[in-house]
Amino acid sequence: MTSERLVASVEGDIAEVEDVLRITAIRLLFRLVADQSIDHDAVERALATFSAKCPAYQSVRGCIECSWDLEIVIAD
Repeated sequence: MTSERLVASVEGDIAEVEDVLRITAIRLLFRLVADQSIDHDAVERALATFSAKCPAYQSVRGCIECSWDLEIVIAD
């Protein structure tokens, strides 16, 4: 039986653009804690396609530079 836990860390950059402070970049780090039976291919496919269905990303894409990465931790 697979038991997973997903935690996301978010950081970003704020800069002055045309005399106004704006968020210019957002970086997400997903940390997935799972057991040995995790399907790595399925996780990678989900990461590769999640932005197309993420309402937050769809709202800011083209306006704010966004990036994401994934760390998989195998639980003991």
